[in-house]
Amino acid sequence: MNRKKGNNMSNRILVLLLAVASTILTACAPVQQGVKETKTASELVYPAPPDDPRFIYERTIRGSADVVPVDDEFGLRSALTGERQTTRVLGKPYAVAVHQGRIFISDTAERVVKVFDVPGSRYFTIGEDEGSLLSKPIGIDVDHTGTLYVADASAKAIMIYDRDGKFLRKIASPKSEKLFDRLTSVSVDPEGKRLYVVDIGGVSSTNHRVMVFDALSGEHLSDIGKRGNGPGEFNLPRDVAVGKDGRLYVVDGGNFRVQIFDAGGKYLQSFGSVGKQLGNFARPKEIATDPEGNVYVIDSAFGNFQIFTPDGELLMFVGDRSEREAPGRYMLPSGVAVDEDGRVYVIDQWFRKLDVFRPYNMQAEEGFLVTRPKAATGK
Repeated sequence: MNRKKGNNMSNRILVLLLAVASTILTACAPVQQGVKETKTASELVYPAPPDDPRFIYERTIRGSADVVPVDDEFGLRSALTGERQTTRVLGKPYAVAVHQGRIFISDTAERVVKVFDVPGSRYFTIGEDEGSLLSKPIGIDVDHTGTLYVADASAKAIMIYDRDGKFLRKIASPKSEKLFDRLTSVSVDPEGKRLYVVDIGGVSSTNHRVMVFDALSGEHLSDIGKRGNGPGEFNLPRDVAVGKDGRLYVVDGGNFRVQIFDAGGKYLQSFGSVGKQLGNFARPKEIATDPEGNVYVIDSAFGNFQIFTPDGELLMFVGDRSEREAPGRYMLPSGVAVDEDGRVYVIDQWFRKLDVFRPYNMQAEEGFLVTRPKAATGK
């Protein structure tokens, strides 16, 4: 009897609280008195008018709350009790890779790869399980199946996981020899057959090179380049990307240029030089290619990424250097990726964020980076 009476009293209190919450939320809702045209962040286009726009700013991701929605039950509980949703934010993001709407971000401060699954509205981490721990994940890449390749600078190994985070294998130095000097990035060809690992070497090392591996067996096949400033030589190489025709694009940081090689490692040409003008480089970091073969180069000093044709002709730039955080503004940009649909993803370490830009001729609901119903995702 007492239990039933208590339940009735609890129900009355809950109904009263719901009524109060509904009144408060209704009172706080804005009254629509007509639509006023305003310029918002979502309307940022590049290049700016009067030039024809090619990209539009789409969104910024800073943590799990930007991907995982608040369910109705938690939303009500939060309104009644003030409870806040637990979220995981970016610590010190470094690089980004994307596969069919699933965004992988290496975080050197938290020693994991953070995964933002936009279509599935999920968030999880990779590299925290015993036996597959990450020490200092920096450069990352994915192949056509979503297999993830992580360059671990501290462990001096390439750690390989499936797209859900299951550890598969690693490429590391045998006990009898030193395989990597100071690895900084990794790239994989679209078929997942060849791995290209950048060994930045260092001031006292001669190993300034791109190392080529069989992606499945881990066999070291060959090296591209050596220390120097001539054609095909590197001074502190930073990153490598594979073009749609198999070409290799290498950021030769200390020589302030990008060098191009064919699929077999033969030098073809280079573009860029040190300077402050468009088409120059000051602190080039990462590089990416899009489905059309165009080349995207992040420059930390300029606070932007520049876009070139496959042969190195400058097309445009996106972003501005700024000490004030805003969409398209960067203090320390470090990573760039382009997905299957042509969306561009930019990491900024200082502002701890990921900005996403969409091709202007693509609608927001197009492509992989769209939240799907749970029944469609199977999650």
